Parts: sequence; C-alpha cells; structure tokens
Amino acid sequence: MDPCPFVRLTVGNLALKIPVASKPARSVVHPSSSPCFCKVRLNNFPLQTAVVPFIPPENQFPDGHVHTVAATFHLSKSDLDKLAGKSFFAAKLCLTISIYTGRRGTTCGVSSGRLLGKVSVPLDLAGTESRTCTVFHNGWISVGKEAKGSSAQFHLNVKAEPDPRFVFQFDGEPECSPQVFQIQGNIRQPVFTCKFSFRNTGDRTQRSRSLQSEPGTARSWLSSFGSERERPGKERKGWSITVHDLSGSPVAAASMVTPFVASPGSDRVSRSNPGSWLILRPGDGTWKPWGRLEAWRECGGSDGLGYRFELSPDTSGGMGAAGIVLADSTLSSHKGGKFVIELGSGTNGRTTPGSAASPACSPRSSGDYGYGLWPYSMYRGFVMSASVDGEGKRSSKPSVEVSVQHVSCTEDAAVFVALAAAVDLSIDACRLFSQRLRKELCQPQDLL
Repeated sequence: MDPCPFVRLTVGNLALKIPVASKPARSVVHPSSSPCFCKVRLNNFPLQTAVVPFIPPENQFPDGHVHTVAATFHLSKSDLDKLAGKSFFAAKLCLTISIYTGRRGTTCGVSSGRLLGKVSVPLDLAGTESRTCTVFHNGWISVGKEAKGSSAQFHLNVKAEPDPRFVFQFDGEPECSPQVFQIQGNIRQPVFTCKFSFRNTGDRTQRSRSLQSEPGTARSWLSSFGSERERPGKERKGWSITVHDLSGSPVAAASMVTPFVASPGSDRVSRSNPGSWLILRPGDGTWKPWGRLEAWRECGGSDGLGYRFELSPDTSGGMGAAGIVLADSTLSSHKGGKFVIELGSGTNGRTTPGSAASPACSPRSSGDYGYGLWPYSMYRGFVMSASVDGEGKRSSKPSVEVSVQHVSCTEDAAVFVALAAAVDLSIDACRLFSQRLRKELCQPQDLL
C-alpha cells in the first residue's frame, strides 16, 4: 500500500496588537471594547474564518508558544500541480489574510466587521510534499494605514508540511456491495470488497461463522450497544455492511445498532433521538467495537445531516467509560459534503488530549504501512475524510482519505472505510419518511 502525496498548509499562532493613541483615530480600535477576526483566502479554495485574539501592546509573542491552528488547507498532488502551473506572467501565489474588527456575521445584509487591513504571504509550494517542513512566515506584520510606528501589528505562522494519505474509492454506492479501490495517481487497485445486508438475514450468521466467533457473541455486542426501539412504524433498522480483504476475510464492519426512527408527529429523525451505528473490527475470534456514529436530520433552513462520532472506550475494565468524541458537525443532506476528522484544528473536529486512550490497537500491527498506531500516536492534525453525496444519488462513488500515520495494517484502513460507508448510508437512513428509499435499502417485506 503506497500513499499519495498531500501537503497540509496551516495558518496559526494568530495575535493582534493595537497601539492606544493619545488621540484615537477612527481606524484604531480599543481591544477591550471590540472583538477581531480574519478571513483567510488561498486561490480558489473555500474561504476560512478565524478569531484573532488581542494581546497588550507591550507583550511579545513567545517563541516557544504551542502552535494553535486557525486555518488549514489540504493540497493534493493535483492541487499542487495546478498552483505551480500558473502562467509565468501571472501574479505570484500568495496567501491573503483580511483582518476585521467587530463581530462576525451580517446585520441587515451588511457585514458587521470593519476591515482593519490585509496582509499577504508569498508561497512557493514546489517540492513541499517531500520536505520535512517549510515555514513561509513566522512573526509580526504591520497592518493598517497609520503613521509609521503606530500601526497595528498582526502575528501569524504560515507553514507547509507533507501529509501523505491513503486514498480509497468505492466502485458504487455502499448499499450495492461494491469493490473498494486504492487510488494512487492514475492507478486503481482493488483492496477490499463490501457486503451490504440486513442483520436479520442469513448473511449475518455467515459473517459470524467466518470470524470463528462463538454463537451469539456478535449478537451480544450489538444488543449491548443498541436500544429498545425495535418496534414497528416509521423506522429504518438492521442495516449492516462488512468490509472484506481480497482473501475474503472480514476486516471491518458497520452495523446499525439503534434504528433510525421518525420523531413523534413528524417524518424525520431528530437530534434528540438519533440513530446510530457501531463500527467494528475483528479481534480474538469475534467483533470488537471500535467507534460509534450517531446521525440525525437537522431542523430549520439548513435541513442538513447532523453527526457525532466517538471512539469506543476500552471495555476491558467495564462498560461504564465514556467514549472520546472525534467529530461533531453537520453536512448538507441535499448537496452532500465531507465527513472530516481533524484533531487540534478547532474547525472540523475536536481537540483531543494526547493522553487519551482507546481500544483501537491492531490485532496484526506489523507497522509495515504507517508511522504509528492510531490512536496511541499523537492526537493532532488530519485523521480522515470521506466524501458524501446528497440524497437521490445515482452511481456515486464515495472516496476516503486516511492519514498514513494512522494506518499500521490492513484492518486500520478497513475500519475507516466502514465508517465512511456508515456516514454515506446515514444520508439515506435520515431521509424524510415521506420519501421512498431505493430497493437495495428495503427489506423484502417492505417492497410488497
């Protein structure tokens, strides 16, 4: 398994110093009375927004300060080639940061913030995918149009680091039991197969036998994590998808353990009563829980898919420990989007303590594929992303990216593929119950 080159461009360690003038000018804002934020732009990538903290004018930003990330851009090899392939006569590639005072958002259609100034950091991304780290700027920059020596000072750190990833792509919708290919440039190599089924069919018994588990072991795991909502009515339940390696051995699974049920008086799955999946991996001759994914249908204008993913606690000492939340966000139910786990950024994931423990150790951790066994390695940076198509998808092929440092064996990669399948299937599980699902997602009795 060879990874694809990626570069992670980060903007962090933001701070703003504004001198307090004896005769305050209109453009000078007193830090105690006004917040501040900035907008970060790189070429045609989506605009990112971050809060900028004030510090007293007499303070210096400490060199040993822990790097706090405010904005992140993930650049694939094709992105790097496009950025490097700009015309010789075109303007040099720059990262542009606009600093605003006032609160974010709009009032009566007008932006609430007032532009304090802009800074530009030139970038030369050629070869950054093979360097250890490239720092483009680290320090203070003058901002605004005040007289020399009295302008505002803006601190930032801009750096690029290689972030190689394994890239996988489903050869169809997860409910159609597709193959999964590893992508590297123009090369597509099959690495997994998926089997979608309903838990109350013979497929589940067959999977249990293939794992050489004791009778009822898999059922006991699922029942312990499920709910008592198994009742007729508006619900979708029993979906399961198993990931097999090329030898046919099951290496990961996602099983719907809490039915997706319409809340009373409506035809949608509510946040207060979400459906959930248990993400499983093999170990000691049976399935072991690795993570739990909850999903629901957001109300209001966004009408999006809300989700929450957490690592399952180490159950060797009992079932009472709380899980570790790694992702809690929303994506569009109609247009789709990306499910992302990125730790320490404060944007798509949650900052997770480096001392946190979890049961995600690999039964066959040979170390051939990665640099450390996640999540015992550092909780920082990009972990995974999965593309998700919106409702009514046809011939979609979801893709999955996983950071190399979080993959030590085949099972590590497979469990992320199973999680991505569960996220994709949650779009259908959370469809309004007034809408009919495609036949692959309906049990035989529901088609009558």
